[in-house]
Amino acid sequence: MSRGPARTTAREPPGPATHRIPREPPVPRMLDVSDDVRAEIGDEEADRLLAGESAPGSYDCTSCRTPGDCEQERTSTVLFIGDETAVLAFAHAGCLPSQVVKVTEEQLQGAVRSISADQARSESAPAAPEKAAPEQAVLGVTSGLILIAGELHPALVVEPTAPIARPGTSGAGDDFLPLLIEQGFMPVTELASTPAVLHGWSVLLAMGQLHAVLQPGTNGGRPVAWWQAHQPLQVTEGWRTAANKHQQVLMFAAPVGSIGRQPREDLLRDALDKAAANGQLVAAALPLAGT
Repeated sequence: MSRGPARTTAREPPGPATHRIPREPPVPRMLDVSDDVRAEIGDEEADRLLAGESAPGSYDCTSCRTPGDCEQERTSTVLFIGDETAVLAFAHAGCLPSQVVKVTEEQLQGAVRSISADQARSESAPAAPEKAAPEQAVLGVTSGLILIAGELHPALVVEPTAPIARPGTSGAGDDFLPLLIEQGFMPVTELASTPAVLHGWSVLLAMGQLHAVLQPGTNGGRPVAWWQAHQPLQVTEGWRTAANKHQQVLMFAAPVGSIGRQPREDLLRDALDKAAANGQLVAAALPLAGT
């Protein structure tokens, strides 16, 4: 069966996503604190931020990871909330609006540990080689068009950079696929038909760019980000057209080392076929949110 002409794929580069509040209190002049962020941190802390008592002058943007200065350019406050912890980050207003982002506690703690290590290394000259810390898994996301039953479908392929352990365990196993199956994703042995729709999950597309994969909130609350791009991921015009046509996106997930970085869609399809044949692929059709 012909799979159509080869196309390039798009991939969101992994990277740290948060920045802790520095202790020094320069006075910002162009800081934005949204109503959602204010509701979470309280009026007193929001006013302290706006007055410059607890906000940074310079920062690393939590979206594009380049330097910013809230005294010289418009800056958004972004509050990351885990199950027990919250971290306030800063972003260029052109990269992200001020907002609240819910993440898992494991993701948040991993980001905090990474930031703390970076800060410690930058504040002291290295006197001796450091022990390598265990790799923090990051979800790599590739977009591409997949031909199924003679029709092109927009797809996202998710593969972590390291094994994913079940929360609360310290073993060396990889529970990435079992955790997704528990959420409703189904094992795929061949790509002969489209997977079933997984209601409650969705793919957020805004301004023609991919922003996030959303999952149901706890206790029937609003959806939260299961994966969020550090900066909006560009997708092809053909991918956007197919997404708007089907009003859904096929999401495939495989454990680390199963897919790899594939520069063309025909190679991506070959890797998916191989992962499916090896029992290393789960999938679901996620409704499209946005345009």
